[in-house]
Amino acid sequence: MGKIAFVFSGQGAQKAGMGKDFYDNQSSVQELFARAEEIRPGTLQQCFFGTDAELKQTENTQPCLYLTDLAAAMTLQQEGITPDGVAGFSLGEIPALAFAGAYSAIDGFRLACARGVAMGKAANENPASMVAVMKLENAQVEALSENYPNVYPVNYNGPGQLVVAGKKEELDCFAKDVKEAGGRCLPVAVGGGFHSPFMDQASVEFSQAVEQVSVQKPSMTVYSNFTTKPYTEDVKNLMVQQINHSLRWQESIENMAADGFDTFIEVGVGTTLKKLISRILPDSKTYAVSNMEEARHVAEEVKGTC
Repeated sequence: MGKIAFVFSGQGAQKAGMGKDFYDNQSSVQELFARAEEIRPGTLQQCFFGTDAELKQTENTQPCLYLTDLAAAMTLQQEGITPDGVAGFSLGEIPALAFAGAYSAIDGFRLACARGVAMGKAANENPASMVAVMKLENAQVEALSENYPNVYPVNYNGPGQLVVAGKKEELDCFAKDVKEAGGRCLPVAVGGGFHSPFMDQASVEFSQAVEQVSVQKPSMTVYSNFTTKPYTEDVKNLMVQQINHSLRWQESIENMAADGFDTFIEVGVGTTLKKLISRILPDSKTYAVSNMEEARHVAEEVKGTC
C-alpha cells in the first residue's frame, strides 16, 4: 500500500446538517465548534439547519465548510487513520493547512471567515457565475472562452470537466457554443466567479487577514491548488494567490500519485472529490467521510489494507 491522503471538500458540497454527527459524538469537535461559535455567533445554526439559499452565500458557506471538513479529519484521525499528506479543494485548502499545522484550528476558522467575507464582497461587486463544462477537452474549452472578454477557465477538475467563471450574459452565449461543440454546461452551486480576476480585490483583502495570523510551514505535506506542488515556507503568499488564480486539481492529484499516494479519503461533505479522483486515477482507492458511520467504516477498511 502507498501513501494515504486526506482531501478536504470545497464549496458546492455544502448542505444543512453538515458536521452535526461529528459534533454530537466527538468532544474535541464540540470544543472546536463552541470556540468558533464565540467568534462568529450563528455558525452552528447555519451548519445544522441553514437553508440552501443561506448556505450558498459565500460568507456563510466557507466558515461552515471549514468546521465540517476539519471535524471529519479530526474524527478519522481519532479512529486511527493519520494521512501522509493532504490537499484541499479551494476553501478546503484552509482546513487542510490547519490540520497540517500551518496555523491553529481557531486561527484557521478566522481565516475561513475572512476569506468568505472578502470573496462574498467581491462577488457582489463583480456579479458572475460558474459552470462546469463536460465532455470537451480542456483546449477546446479554453479556445471557446477566448471569444468572451469576461469568461475564464478556472477549475481544472479532471478529465472532461473544466469549470469556467464568467458574467451571466456572456456565459449564456458561451454555453450555446459549448453545446454546438458537443459538450454541455452544468451550473455550480457557488455565489460568484471564484479563482478568476473577479476575485482580485478579495485576494488583496484576504492578504490583510492572513497577516494577522501566525502562519508557519506545515508539519505535514500539503499540496497547493495554485502550484500543484507541496507548500514550502511561502504559505501566506500561496494562500492569497489561490483566490484569484486557476485551481488545477487534476494536476495536483497526478503529482500526488507520482509522489506515492494511492489512497485518497475525502473529508467533509459529499463525494465530489472522491468521484473526481476516481476519474483522474482509476486504479487508486478512494473513500469519503461525512459522518461517524462512514468514518468508522473507512477507518476499518483502510487499516485492513495496511
